[in-house]
Amino acid sequence: MEMEAAAPLPKKRRSEVPGSNQPEEISSHEPAAAAMEAPESDIGEPPPGAGGAEDGVDHISGLPDAVLGDIISLLPTREGARTQTLASRWRHLWRSAPLNLDYYDLPAEGDVLIRLISQILSAHAGSGRRLCVSAHHLYHHPATVDAWLRSAGLSNLQELEFCCAGDPLVLPAVTAPTFRFSSSLRLATFSQCRFPDSIVQTLHFPELKQLALEEVSISEGSLQRVIAGCPVLESMLLNHCIGFGCIRICSPNLRTIGVRAGNAGYRGKLVKVSIEDAPCLERLLQLNITTGLDISIISAPNLETMGCHRYDDSYGLSFKGFPTLFPMVVHTVKTLSISVLPLCVDMVIDLMSCFPCLEKLYILIRSSGRKSLWCRKHQSHIRCLDIRLKKVVLANYRGIMSEVNFAMLFVLNAKMLELLQFEVQGWCCEKFIERQHRLLQLGNRASRGAQFVFTKDKCLRKLEDIKHVRDLSVADPFEC
Repeated sequence: MEMEAAAPLPKKRRSEVPGSNQPEEISSHEPAAAAMEAPESDIGEPPPGAGGAEDGVDHISGLPDAVLGDIISLLPTREGARTQTLASRWRHLWRSAPLNLDYYDLPAEGDVLIRLISQILSAHAGSGRRLCVSAHHLYHHPATVDAWLRSAGLSNLQELEFCCAGDPLVLPAVTAPTFRFSSSLRLATFSQCRFPDSIVQTLHFPELKQLALEEVSISEGSLQRVIAGCPVLESMLLNHCIGFGCIRICSPNLRTIGVRAGNAGYRGKLVKVSIEDAPCLERLLQLNITTGLDISIISAPNLETMGCHRYDDSYGLSFKGFPTLFPMVVHTVKTLSISVLPLCVDMVIDLMSCFPCLEKLYILIRSSGRKSLWCRKHQSHIRCLDIRLKKVVLANYRGIMSEVNFAMLFVLNAKMLELLQFEVQGWCCEKFIERQHRLLQLGNRASRGAQFVFTKDKCLRKLEDIKHVRDLSVADPFEC
């Protein structure tokens, strides 16, 4: 394990007592084994009715060991271990059930935590379901982590997660033991480490469906080989990764990709995302609403949801962004979110021309010191467009005239509109709402059944809440 320097180990959050808001105090002098298990003298048969049935019979304990083991493996680590105290029938189950080992659930910190994880793995006789440890263990205890990964208690592991912890000084390289589960993994999260090209060349994950790379250093060629080595991959999260300037997607089963680029991009340029062949791709999410991506779509016939994409004049694409990205009309996209600087009629024309079947549009209005570009010469062209939008959300709305005029495009021309939602920046009082109703000419709205709502919700900010690859599975990531 390569390591040049070590970052300070942050304090791990403490476990909480169920039903209490107070953190449980954990003594650093408590023996590791005692922290997870009760002495056998305390283990007895449950009282009548412990099974919860009205007839007082414990029906759960009558289930086969395999079924009980699957139930235990779905519990948090600490609660799964406590099932040993239920009755003698349960005493051996946790040690033989598929292991769910999450360091967040363990009542220990520092060296005590390290010893506790080692003891659990050495005592476990079953297979592994999930292992979640801090990426800091790769810095401070590389040999111990290697020993954990070689443990027989993790055979056939399905989920492996190295979670981000603090700000690393140096990214250690992943080693071969990390990938001994490549044939069984279904979910993998790699954080704060380096992927050497020599290791990536041989990687193959035949069962992997969810992959997350967070603050990982990986070359462009290696990233492409990792994607190609996951033939059934469905969800991928790339979070502040470095070492590449282009993400090329050729994946037969990928349904969702989320990218959170760094503020500086790649060598001062926008990271390019090229969707070359993704027949099942449904969602393409730019998770950092303040940093753009250079997106190119070549083949994604089922793409339905996109966002949050920048549309402004501060990059080379300027206001020709959407026609440049989509030289052909895209009829599949139904949901789109964009951040706009400044507001412009040309943007609406571009949107409706490129995405004629768009139903949901989320717009983040980004403030600036300059006046929003507004031009009335396109009004006749706007009226000719077949705007099928059903929902429009204007985030960061201030109610100034340029924003009012922009909103009126949808009020007066969107005949299928069901909801126009204004996420107001600052104070939203009744007088403000009444004035906006007058300025927007709601009495002349094109859709008689449309509703107009003023709120302080921040739908687009939900993208910032996506931290785990599982979070990409939501149907509409912009829905409040």
